[in-house]
Amino acid sequence: MAFRRLLRGQIDRERLESVAQAVAERHGQSVGHIELLDGNNWLSAPFVLDDQYFVKAISRQHSLVHALLTAGRNLGAFSSGSEGFFEHFSTPAEMADHELAAARQMRELGINVPRPIEAFEHDGLGVVVMEYLPEFITLDDAPVGDVRAHAAPLFEWLTEMHEAGFAHGDLRAENVLLSRGELYFIDATAVDERRIQDARAYDVACALAVLEPIIGASDAVAAAAAVCDDETLLAAEDFLDFVNIRPDHSFDARALNGELEKVATRDGEPDSSA
Repeated sequence: MAFRRLLRGQIDRERLESVAQAVAERHGQSVGHIELLDGNNWLSAPFVLDDQYFVKAISRQHSLVHALLTAGRNLGAFSSGSEGFFEHFSTPAEMADHELAAARQMRELGINVPRPIEAFEHDGLGVVVMEYLPEFITLDDAPVGDVRAHAAPLFEWLTEMHEAGFAHGDLRAENVLLSRGELYFIDATAVDERRIQDARAYDVACALAVLEPIIGASDAVAAAAAVCDDETLLAAEDFLDFVNIRPDHSFDARALNGELEKVATRDGEPDSSA
């Protein structure tokens, strides 16, 4: 339990109220309602201010946890035959700046993310402020029909990011939202631009892992195959075992491997039109 408290990196309410005051003052407002958000938020202490701003406060402890997770993810990448491609930030302010920059990049590509507002440092904390979406559900809580309808667009958005030279790096069900019928991405992490091909395959593997428990392996791979080239799909297969050992993913890796093997088999078939 003590170790979990360490990982959670909790910030006391008085300090969070100071952050809320700073946000309000920066926007010419007074502090009204503060809603602290529960959950396994190991990389920030999030809260909602006045049903208008979604705020993340990032402490040095959160930065330490990010370093530990980054090291673990890079070891996992090594086990999949790739050099590590996850990057760490040395300060809470850098973590906040990156999240804001990643959200802005996605919006410039036409990808739905909560509107990024600002990032700043306050009392040794990194603070990132985003638009608050009042009505949303995470992808794993959405109706199956809605998930199936948004499966191919999910891969389309990933492809747009990859072609622009960056990756999400932390795609899981909690980081894909549905709000008023629209798909949203949140919480992109940092990856080494020099390893974008590996990061691309990893993103696709994570997306397949998100979708398989909801719509099944066949439909998940079909949605990916409608958007991604075969080389990317087969590269994603190499990362499935690594993704499968992460505690924030639970899926049938064997079923996905079987469907991806069909892609390989298809590639090996002679052209019947020849």
